[in-house]
Amino acid sequence: MTTTRSQHLTRGHFSTARLYALCGLFLLLAVAAFLVAARFGEQPISLTAAFSDPTSTDATIFWSLRLPRALLGALVGAGLAASGSTLQGLLRNPLADPFVLGVSGGAALGATLALAVGLGTVGELAPGVHESVAQLSAPSLFAFLGAGAAVAVVLAGGRAHGSRAPYAALLTGVVFNSFASAAITLVKTLTNPDRLAEILYWLAGTLGYERPAVLGLAAALQVGTLAVMVALSGRLNLLSLGDDDAAALGVPVASTRRWLLVAASASVAGAVALTGLIGFVGLIVPHLLRLAFGPDQRLLIPLSALGGAAFLTLADLLARLAFPLFGTEPPVGVITAILGGPLFLLLLHRRQRQGAA
Repeated sequence: MTTTRSQHLTRGHFSTARLYALCGLFLLLAVAAFLVAARFGEQPISLTAAFSDPTSTDATIFWSLRLPRALLGALVGAGLAASGSTLQGLLRNPLADPFVLGVSGGAALGATLALAVGLGTVGELAPGVHESVAQLSAPSLFAFLGAGAAVAVVLAGGRAHGSRAPYAALLTGVVFNSFASAAITLVKTLTNPDRLAEILYWLAGTLGYERPAVLGLAAALQVGTLAVMVALSGRLNLLSLGDDDAAALGVPVASTRRWLLVAASASVAGAVALTGLIGFVGLIVPHLLRLAFGPDQRLLIPLSALGGAAFLTLADLLARLAFPLFGTEPPVGVITAILGGPLFLLLLHRRQRQGAA
């Protein structure tokens, strides 16, 4: 039985040609979404003018606003979706998402504390540091540190329970999220209304306009963590058979699980630190792709990264286009929730009907 299941996961419909073909198709989709998001928005622009006249308003909007924001959306969407696929396979739970391990709670608590005391930049916290460091966002730094602390707690919880590590990590993450939620509520009740508005806006999830240096760091983090997840995707397939069966097939279970947890959590931490809490990307995108292409993580992880980049980029475009309707720009986290919630319920209902048939 084990051999049959492993053959299905490791051979099944997978081939290098199919992997390249699907990745090429999804790459085109992501590039198309990126170009549409950079071209359109509340203020229409001409790409011809943006490229031909560097002094034009179109060029300023394109290079200074649209392009960095679309890049950030693509990076965050790729990281959240690829992490979602990895964690769903690692925890053997199709309802797991990038925030289930407590990373979101830790990041939210860190950013909330920074915003509550009025910290804007790292320079306000540590005067005298290099100018490039001083300009970094203090809430983002605190969010990353909070997410890192959450990952450390989850890893410690997993190590303490040996063969039950996936379930122990999951429960530790859930408990940590509850603790962080309670702490955030306490901080919000003690914060003045002006700073409370900033906290609520950050928690809703928003794409900002990051500097090229920050985007470079974010890209390096997401590419590095994605490379780890893709490199271990074959082992992740075998882990879904159970620890004993995976070990019998030659998988170093503990080290594989640890590397995948660290990579997925670091990817989510980097994303949340820059944008706040953007839900459903890591849940919906892998689910849709699993229905379309099967459970093989060697396909799911790279396709989820490209699909997540396209999804979040287009969701942010919708948020910008909604400005005339609401008189303000809704957070992109609200858009992903509005799109993702009903879609997830539809997928759940469809799966239940298939199970009952």
